[in-house]
Amino acid sequence: MGNRPAKGPELQPSVEKERVSNYDPNKKSYIRQHDPERVAKNRKQLARDTFNGIDDDVVRGGRRARSKKPSAQMMMAPIRIEKAFMTAEAITVKDLTERVGKPAGDILKKLLLLGVMANINSELDFDTASLVCGEFGVELEMNMAKTAEDALTEADVEDDEQDLEPRPPVITIMGHVDHGKTSLLDYIRHTHVTAGEAGGITQHIGAYTVELNGRKITFLDTPGHEAFTAMRARGTQATDIAVLVVAADDGVMPQTIESIHHAKAANVPIVVAINKIDKEGANPERVKQDLTAYEMVPEEWGGDTIMVPVSATTGEGVSTLLEMILLQADVLQLRANPNRLAKGVIIEAKLDKSRGPLATVLVQNGTLHVGDNIVVGLASGRVRAMMNDKGERIEEAGPSTPVEIAGFTEVPSAGDDIMAVSDDHLGRQVVEERRDKLKVARAASNVGKLSLDNLFSQIDQGKVENLNLIIKADVQGSVEAVKQALEKLSDEKVKVRVLHSAVGAINKDDVNLAAAFNAIIIGFNIRPDSSARDTAEKEGVDIRLYRIIYQAIEDIQKAMKGLLAPEFKETMLGHAEVRNVFHITGAGTVAGCYVTDGKLQRNAQVRLLRDNVVAFEGKLSSLKRFKDDAKEVAQSFECGVSLDGYNDIKEGDILECFILEEIER
Repeated sequence: MGNRPAKGPELQPSVEKERVSNYDPNKKSYIRQHDPERVAKNRKQLARDTFNGIDDDVVRGGRRARSKKPSAQMMMAPIRIEKAFMTAEAITVKDLTERVGKPAGDILKKLLLLGVMANINSELDFDTASLVCGEFGVELEMNMAKTAEDALTEADVEDDEQDLEPRPPVITIMGHVDHGKTSLLDYIRHTHVTAGEAGGITQHIGAYTVELNGRKITFLDTPGHEAFTAMRARGTQATDIAVLVVAADDGVMPQTIESIHHAKAANVPIVVAINKIDKEGANPERVKQDLTAYEMVPEEWGGDTIMVPVSATTGEGVSTLLEMILLQADVLQLRANPNRLAKGVIIEAKLDKSRGPLATVLVQNGTLHVGDNIVVGLASGRVRAMMNDKGERIEEAGPSTPVEIAGFTEVPSAGDDIMAVSDDHLGRQVVEERRDKLKVARAASNVGKLSLDNLFSQIDQGKVENLNLIIKADVQGSVEAVKQALEKLSDEKVKVRVLHSAVGAINKDDVNLAAAFNAIIIGFNIRPDSSARDTAEKEGVDIRLYRIIYQAIEDIQKAMKGLLAPEFKETMLGHAEVRNVFHITGAGTVAGCYVTDGKLQRNAQVRLLRDNVVAFEGKLSSLKRFKDDAKEVAQSFECGVSLDGYNDIKEGDILECFILEEIER
């Protein structure tokens, strides 16, 4: 037996061969070989046995022996989950299975019965997830994780009535260009400043504080309606009273009407200053008469609108105007709490080469101090320096005080809310969360925006009570006719409300107003300019262009009833500018054009615009590049164009090339 070691005892056949080589002749015994893999395996099994209810004393002599009877722990029924929580606005099917303790297959079956096709990675909103949980007898609750924005909101507590003190009114001056807005503001600034400060105004910060009879008034020198509308779009009420300046010798003009509509849409009371009464041909009574057409009746005629004749040159009536402003402010009972962290709004902002990002801030509540941590929109920072409207450095600013601030991490946007926070870490967290929300919002941009396509569904869901419209046309007669016809379409479910109507092209101001109030723009025989088109696309504003009035009325009627037929979608190809005009015998008028953007295409539709008003709409009869016919001509190239049946082409006209594609609503 060659395999047997010398003097070793005889081995049983069942003994493993490895043990043969482990015989120690000196000790006359076998050495126990250490097997790491076997030890690890035994330990794992021991842990599993312990977890499954097998006692340690059952394991004997290195050999596992399960007890014949299962322990009480093994016999226990599975835990029943009665309540589950969602910590975000959406939850995946996979996460839901873990929360409710049910297999993914069972949850997917329930979803299928509810008409929802999903897989394990699909996201469910709270309502859908709640229905599924209800099927298993589990109550689902929303338990959103607390965000930094929530902490900021909680810090912004409602003020007690006893803490409120009167504050100065904030005034915005609006009106038509050249009607004397700036002249009036300059006169007020230089004659009603605090004693000893006359001539001390060293810099322009877009807002000024004046004093009358020991009371202060803050004026915002806004460049136009854009900042006013931007603030309104963000839900900010920066202005208490709007002063509408109308020239007595000129009367009501397009921008005057626009100012009225902006102020009324923002629900801001209006005080009218009838300026230039010292000029020859001034007729304040005619101005009052014209304003009655816009539901603004003077107090002396039994109405409720304060109208004051003034002269920005001589100063006549200016003190009366300021007294009327203070009287209107008393009616509004304007109050704020100066003993709290400051809240305000950005009036304007810029990047200074030496001082970095600067912003003019109107403090609306609380008191802002140098050194305060601030958060505004997507910027944060600390107030390093504050300057008032006289150019003086100050340490603090109370309610209704305009100040210029340095210390932002980046330039904020006009209209953004600004808040002082107790902790700079909180400010940075809020900014991070806002950036993340902005990314999500951009990904789902324009969802929920009102358009004629989704009007009926939004009415049906009770989301729309007022259908806001902006009407622009080429002539005043069309504007009035359309406005009256559309306002008559109101019914018990939805009221048609025309926010603004005027003559001229659709501009960026119209789109901003529409975006702020979720309005639809209706245009007749006019086109939006390029900035209006870009802004409308970015903001998701629905612009509808018509050549026939009854088509607009019919479309809105059908939209309100959910009966809109398939429409043609207009795909813009490009624009070209007419630079030369040639009259050729037998061929008519040929326009020498330069393609400014996109391309011109031979078989496409074309529109001739003169001052943004449509002069012709039809087809190209020919498109040439030098002497050769061309299928299309791209941007930055010149070409020759003739229009089908139209010869009244002039230098400076714009050709708009487009194609129509039928789409289902």
